[in-house]
Amino acid sequence: MEKIGRGFVSSQHNNPFAVPPSFNFWAPWIGKKTRRSNLVLNTEFEKVRPQKLAEVCEITVSEDRLREELYKQKVQLVRKLCRECGLDSSGSRTDLLLRLSKEMQSRQTYDKVFQKIWAASGGWAVVMCPCGIVYSIKCNIRAESPRDFADILLSWKHMPNIVIYDFARGLATHLNLREPERLPFTPHEGRLRAPTADNIAQAKDGKLKVSLPWLNCKKQIPDRDGHPITGSAEHYALYDKFHEDNTKDARDSLRRISLVPQLAGKVNSQVAEQLFARLSKNNYFLNMALPSTHLFLTRNIIQHYNNHKNKQRMDNIKKVFEAEVAMNSYSQAVLGNFFIYIYILYIHFYYNHSVTYCIVFLKYLCF
Repeated sequence: MEKIGRGFVSSQHNNPFAVPPSFNFWAPWIGKKTRRSNLVLNTEFEKVRPQKLAEVCEITVSEDRLREELYKQKVQLVRKLCRECGLDSSGSRTDLLLRLSKEMQSRQTYDKVFQKIWAASGGWAVVMCPCGIVYSIKCNIRAESPRDFADILLSWKHMPNIVIYDFARGLATHLNLREPERLPFTPHEGRLRAPTADNIAQAKDGKLKVSLPWLNCKKQIPDRDGHPITGSAEHYALYDKFHEDNTKDARDSLRRISLVPQLAGKVNSQVAEQLFARLSKNNYFLNMALPSTHLFLTRNIIQHYNNHKNKQRMDNIKKVFEAEVAMNSYSQAVLGNFFIYIYILYIHFYYNHSVTYCIVFLKYLCF
């Protein structure tokens, strides 16, 4: 309606159908059979309020993680940060980054870098399955927070058993503090084992293995409120492969994908990074558009991306089995009376009921 109304008014300011960026209007987009109801959560306004003490202790951004985000920034911003921190702003990008990294040991410099990098404008948060299908998207007005993904997961009809995130500890802590009556991430606060000294030592040495057989075969006797695909009511928050060493908390060694034989070496935990690398070519024209146009076009691009991905997957399945493939009530590929076991649920998020595990990620875009 905003686009139609634009043709009848002299300026966008006078358009009665315009939807400005606002906490009240911009909610997550979740597939109609994935979401719990037509009302979805958006508590982004809560970011301006003081955090709970327990959350502050668990969600403080580490120096390594902040440095990683700093290395993604353009040279103009890095040079500006050097000047604001009283450092020499001449030289190559590498020289500037080395100076800032060394100076970040100072709390004052750390706070300045944090404010510039982490407290910047928002971006797109996506929830995907490891096969690359986007199940949920959310446009953030403020900077990234586990709250964004918590809103999405709490709005789902069935929360995934495994959530892979680059800040798994923060997400698990935030969700459990928000829902203390039912504790979404259990057991062990989303860790694969209890954080005992022996378990931590074995995990660090690579000697600990935690089998989750229900990822391959549904439990014969499902748990109460268990996932409809796995039958399990357990929920774990794990780190993606490239961020599992960023944390300094020894207990986070129990959040590694490699500890689970059913996941180790079989899950592409960087699928969201790969998606945004592909979409980065659209950043220029999207960032020049009006906010509502940006939302519309991004949603449209994701729609076509999902359609293409699913068609490609289904064509491959039909080619292998040389027979007609249908979908069961959980949107799984079925051949005759037999379920075609595919490691991931390959299905468009419009029609999906549930997903066993997902990857959550946020990409910064400047509006």
